[in-house]
Amino acid sequence: MKFFKSLIAATLGTFLALLIAFFVLVITFSGSGQAPEPYIRDNTVLEVHMSGSLPARDARSPLEELFPTAANSGVSLQSLRENLDKAASHDNIGGVLLEIDVMTAGWASLEEARRIIDRFREDSDKFIYTTTNDIGLNEKGYYLASATDSVFSPPETFFEFDGFYSEVMFLEGLFNKIGLEAEIARHGEYKGAVEPFMQQELSEENREQLNAIVGRAGATFVEAASAKSGLESAQVHSLLNGQPQMSARFGYENGFIDSLLYRDELENHMKGRLGVDAGDELQTVDFKRYTRVTSSSAGLTSPSTQDRIAVIYASGMIAPDPFTDSPFGEGQMISTSFFEEQLEEIRDDGDVKALVVRVNSPGGSGSTSDAIWRMLNQMRDEMPVIVSMGDMAASGGYYIAAAADTILAETNTLTGSIGVFSTKFNAQQLFNEKLGLTFGTVTSHEHADWLSPSRGFTPSEQQAFQKYVDRFYDTFITKMAASRGMEKQRIDELAGGRVWTGEAAQQNGLVDLLGGMDRALEVAAAKAGLEAYRVSSYPEPESLFEFFMGSAQTQVRSWVRSLVPGSTLTAEAAIEAERAMGIFGRRDPLTLFPYDITVE
Repeated sequence: MKFFKSLIAATLGTFLALLIAFFVLVITFSGSGQAPEPYIRDNTVLEVHMSGSLPARDARSPLEELFPTAANSGVSLQSLRENLDKAASHDNIGGVLLEIDVMTAGWASLEEARRIIDRFREDSDKFIYTTTNDIGLNEKGYYLASATDSVFSPPETFFEFDGFYSEVMFLEGLFNKIGLEAEIARHGEYKGAVEPFMQQELSEENREQLNAIVGRAGATFVEAASAKSGLESAQVHSLLNGQPQMSARFGYENGFIDSLLYRDELENHMKGRLGVDAGDELQTVDFKRYTRVTSSSAGLTSPSTQDRIAVIYASGMIAPDPFTDSPFGEGQMISTSFFEEQLEEIRDDGDVKALVVRVNSPGGSGSTSDAIWRMLNQMRDEMPVIVSMGDMAASGGYYIAAAADTILAETNTLTGSIGVFSTKFNAQQLFNEKLGLTFGTVTSHEHADWLSPSRGFTPSEQQAFQKYVDRFYDTFITKMAASRGMEKQRIDELAGGRVWTGEAAQQNGLVDLLGGMDRALEVAAAKAGLEAYRVSSYPEPESLFEFFMGSAQTQVRSWVRSLVPGSTLTAEAAIEAERAMGIFGRRDPLTLFPYDITVE
């Protein structure tokens, strides 16, 4: 046994040494000198490839910058806004070409991206075109493309046009087969997060809210497709209800696509628009390279004031600190220490006059959500606090948002879901009958083992479990009522775990205004009495050197340790596994969004 322990330790030591050597090499080459600002020739076209997700801000982790994934093309709402603002005023930029294929971003993010494109069209007389590639456009991709001046496509590529759906997988039948029983306490008939554990089809309440979500996304798409094609909304609906279509030629024949052009033909078209000779090379600059062009070089002037609005980007599940120790930073998790660190930095900066919190979260730990709510409530005593909701700010995400002076959401933001649940899994049948495992238990008191998976609840214990959840639900709606200035009974009527679109939430008072980050900054400036301001983003991005030499050393060690048999999982893997099972390693009441609702 000692030999194997030594072997494992030596292997891990070698692995870690190689990992450190790799990072040192990367740091050496990446830190050897900053790339110079690119020179932009006259009549240059800015090329933007958009695929997969569309995060609110640029990647925080230097590793994400070095090793982008196929799910994220490296374009964020922040970088899109900044680069299109520069391109609109830059004399040497003649136009913009978006190459869009399959987008997986949420509908709220797509709405904001469309407004950014609309602003470019309003602020300049330059063209902004969309084309696609041999992957082709799905409906989310087309929704974004339809905001541009013209949409082009190769003639034989993919074009999805078939409507939208959201699908829930139920696990109760599987649990029955393997001998696993979910013992659930929940408050809210709409709290669908636990439905997959306890039934085999959608409840009427869950079907009702999913119909509203899917219907709102469908209406958003139809409005955009109708405006682009000139067809009436009823005609677009009729086409969507007809035979499913997958061809760019169908899109062209019905006015959704302006022209079917191969890439070389499109380049000749852009040359004509720019007045460039057909025999000359079309000058282009890719999006990432153009990011290095300064605002002053592009002709933009910075505000002379030192007054600032701080923006905290809070994305991911809400969890206690032990669950957020990730090898790649905490960008996909929200914890109390995350907010404490950002708020402390903001308080130390005397130039910050207002705070905007960008929330994109399905919720998570109820106690963590409550602690963050308290922090933001206290921050309101020092400056205006505005919340801008992204694709999702639901359950615990709504809990922390409700601490703000003003809440803004997009039409298709998923929010509300004011409800609580907690789950314990009884694996007695699985252990005893399926696996042949039995347990001998010794307790100091009658109910000491009531949370053990080796047995089920007694009626008294089930009652106590439900009482625990009901108490937290009452706390939830009481604080939401105080934060929103509404009667507790009215909050209860809107709660029950029900998920609302941003549009519906604004109508029923859970949200104040519809809009994105730009509108949130305007509201923050108005409340702080600022005519001009700068924007500071938090957390501030780390350099690769800081990432590796700072907290990342601990994170990498934690990550490596997680590979040793018997150790804990990495934070992300643990949270996802525990979310699937409805637990967090302790019986914290969960203010968590129902599963992963995606509208495709």
